Amino acid sequence: MKRNVAIIGGGQTYHAARRHDVDQGEMVNEAVRRALADANMTMDEIDAVFLGNMEFFEGVHLTDCWLVNSTGAYGKPGVKVTTGGTVGATTTCVGAHHVASGLFDRVLCIGFEKQEEGDTNAILSGVAHPLWGRNLAGGAIGYFAMMASAYMSLWKGATPEHSAMVAVKARQNARKNEYAHLKLDITVKDVLESRVLTDPIRMLEMCPASNGACAMILAEEKTAKKRSKKPVWIRAMDTAHNEQFVLDWRDVQQTRPIFSRVSAARLYKKLGVTKPAEYFDVFEVYEPVTWAEILWYEDLGLCAPGEGFRMIEKGMTDIEGPIPVNPSGGVLSTNCIGASAMLRVWEAALQIRGDAGEHQVPKDVRRAMTTAYGGTNWTVTMGLSKTLDD
Repeated sequence: MKRNVAIIGGGQTYHAARRHDVDQGEMVNEAVRRALADANMTMDEIDAVFLGNMEFFEGVHLTDCWLVNSTGAYGKPGVKVTTGGTVGATTTCVGAHHVASGLFDRVLCIGFEKQEEGDTNAILSGVAHPLWGRNLAGGAIGYFAMMASAYMSLWKGATPEHSAMVAVKARQNARKNEYAHLKLDITVKDVLESRVLTDPIRMLEMCPASNGACAMILAEEKTAKKRSKKPVWIRAMDTAHNEQFVLDWRDVQQTRPIFSRVSAARLYKKLGVTKPAEYFDVFEVYEPVTWAEILWYEDLGLCAPGEGFRMIEKGMTDIEGPIPVNPSGGVLSTNCIGASAMLRVWEAALQIRGDAGEHQVPKDVRRAMTTAYGGTNWTVTMGLSKTLDD
């Protein structure tokens, strides 16, 4: 990039299934105010505002315009971003590129969703091709059910119990995160006995529909070093996506979300990474369903193909494990879609700063990787570091 870019402040709301106490603007404003306070800045010092949201999930058009007073964007340039579940990460990339280019020095990136005001699953059911995309006819759950069935069919030894282990890890981690939505004290048995949504996916294996917002302030190097005691540097970013159809699931190994492997490989090349499990100290991945996290292990090169379920079996991705994944509780515990991918970046930044509180991993975190996952299989990957030398 032309200029180095750092995250110098951030904030998030407390996430919940219902936020009847606030409207969209008031909820977003909570995150904005926390981000400004964290960076010790005022809106007067912000050059541009970038807002990410899946507006048709709530049924409100042009949210960047009607929320202009709540976001502090009045009279400032900006961009509205909508890219599916990756919205928050894409918005972060948009902000980073604008700072890196030299156009702006300090920008505010915001992601939010207030799903109680719409019907997300109904919208998702109508976005796919009626024939080739019919695996989405039941919304995202149908898509993930095919993912799970195909994986267990291909890799002998992978069972529903492994999926349940991911769910337990996520919800136990979320219990340590004061901002998380689902803080459930559950067991593998609880997961396997929960209601079937679309076989083999059960209720406790899926993410919730959350309400919440996240905001981050990005700045160029001079400002970052002057204004922040703990800047977190954005070292590399990558985006890849393609459409996936029903027949693609016949061979999981060859045709399952290749975009994630492509994006990760390109990110590693930019950073000179050959052993990601050793290079990065923590991972925050976008896992709307338990099986997605297992696939991320493999697609990110943390293990060999077909070995992802062994990693969760051995506890390797626990907070105390050698490769901590989603110490925040992840999307499985909090899924305010427009903010979910930005939360991955912010939670990774908190780990690097050492400010994650009770869900801080018990080792020195100098480098972190984040991923995002969205409609049309859009993937965004990002590498963060504590210093420019890391």
